[in-house]
Amino acid sequence: MAAYFVVDIVRIKDVGKMADYRSRVVPVVEKFGGRYLAVGGPFEVVEGDWRPTFPVMVQFPSMERARAWYSSPEYRELKELRQAASDTNGILIEGLPEN
Repeated sequence: MAAYFVVDIVRIKDVGKMADYRSRVVPVVEKFGGRYLAVGGPFEVVEGDWRPTFPVMVQFPSMERARAWYSSPEYRELKELRQAASDTNGILIEGLPEN
């Protein structure tokens, strides 16, 4: 069952650190079977009062792989870099079983 990391980058505090993060994160995501489905871009809130700023969605093959990536030594430094560079909200969410 697929799983997703959804993060909304609310505010970038350090453009240089964020650029460093972006230049290095993709290979680490891919190492754990992840792939980017959405990175910012146009979006439309159709219900509720959530006002995302810059949403990003990454798909992983399973919740186990998503958790392994998020807590991995390979991602630890990058996660700290992203968190220092920006204010974010993030979740891991498990997808539905495939039929």
